[in-house]
Amino acid sequence: MKKKKLKNFLNVIKSNLIEYQQLSDDDLKKQTTLFKQRIHSGETLEDLLPEAYAVMIEANKRILGLELYDVQILGAIVLFYGNVAEMKTGEGKTLTATLPMYLRGLQGTGNFLITTNEYLAWRDAEEVGKVYRWLGLSVAVGVKSMSLIKRLIKKWCILQILYTPRTVL
Repeated sequence: MKKKKLKNFLNVIKSNLIEYQQLSDDDLKKQTTLFKQRIHSGETLEDLLPEAYAVMIEANKRILGLELYDVQILGAIVLFYGNVAEMKTGEGKTLTATLPMYLRGLQGTGNFLITTNEYLAWRDAEEVGKVYRWLGLSVAVGVKSMSLIKRLIKKWCILQILYTPRTVL
């Protein structure tokens, strides 16, 4: 992906963010439903990316008190397109991943965030799961317990985001 395209996306996201910062909590939450309707009407996830990312950025700020830096937003754009965004410990991988996970979650089920261990799956799903749930998406954790996995599979038709360690897959 070219730097110019990334910068253009970033600028549009930041412009949209100004609008979403003015919304009440209820109006910000309603954006999830509106986005889902637009997807069902034929808009693509790429069409929605600048708006959905802005909504998630604002929701992260309101619920977690955390703001994303430009480099994290750029990383989230790169992730959406299926590329690798290398980030070191402490650079905000968990927060960065919320943007593409929210956008993909709007489309429906089957969105996995794979961590290196169960602790990170639990921690991340618990922490950022608050934001997904606040915006109306479902989130769960998949762990080694087969009974839990079986229950999750039965509920998969309504589950939009699953955090799981690679050892479970």
